[in-house]
Amino acid sequence: MSQVYLNGAFMAPQEAHISPMDRGFLFADGIYEVIPAYNGVLFRFDEHLIRLERSLAEIAIHNPHSREEWRHLCETLIERNGGGNLSVYLQISRGATEKRDHAFPNPPVAPTVFMMTGAIAIPAADSPDTASGSKAITLDDIRWARCDIKSISLLPNSLLRQQAVEAGASEAILLRDGFVTEGSASNVFVVIADTIITPPKSHAILGGITRDLVVELCRSHHIPIEEREIPENQLRQADEIWVTSSTKEIVPIIQLNNAPVGDGKPGQVWKKVARHYVNFKRRLCGQDQE
Repeated sequence: MSQVYLNGAFMAPQEAHISPMDRGFLFADGIYEVIPAYNGVLFRFDEHLIRLERSLAEIAIHNPHSREEWRHLCETLIERNGGGNLSVYLQISRGATEKRDHAFPNPPVAPTVFMMTGAIAIPAADSPDTASGSKAITLDDIRWARCDIKSISLLPNSLLRQQAVEAGASEAILLRDGFVTEGSASNVFVVIADTIITPPKSHAILGGITRDLVVELCRSHHIPIEEREIPENQLRQADEIWVTSSTKEIVPIIQLNNAPVGDGKPGQVWKKVARHYVNFKRRLCGQDQE
């Protein structure tokens, strides 16, 4: 039976109860992280924790654990859920208060810490020669101005993703003032004339761990890559489009707004980067990914 973690204890999911006065429930006042593990090995753990620490600091929530304590909790939860290929979801809210008030509680209350795991499907990057690719649509970026904070306030993202699903696509690529920001749950890359381009980090996008690793791998393997703004017309004319996330890794987009991207198949640059990504992952976490 699966287990979750809540405020110091491991338990069955149906035994986990959170106060309705919790500010995560009332105000979406909290931060989350998703950390993949392959063969039970946490992938890019330090990078994920650095982002978690930054997001907590940005909204002034006390970090309840040291980095090593977080590692121990994550590894214990993975073990209690059978190991293998799992994602660890962890969420920290500002905690439960006696009354509903927009202002932060003073004095502060103890944060609420919740963790659970989920299965990771075999990513497309693991089989680049047989991957089929995904579809996306473009939508206006209706989210707030601090998308660099990994907030649990995800209603705009959910609305955008649902529009994509209803249009028969797997992702929405977002546009703000005529430029690409990111996907509803991913970062975006395009390939134009064999050069990879991704939007630079700013308050308008979440600094993705997979995004950063793709940039790092491209530079270490001398694959041309630029971090710069992508106008909408360049997105529509791109030879390749990819989206990246921690659990789906690097996904080729073969159709945008019902029009083929390139020749309508995963591109050669994507295949090259996917192989580098998988090789890196297997060196870190072991060979058996299935």
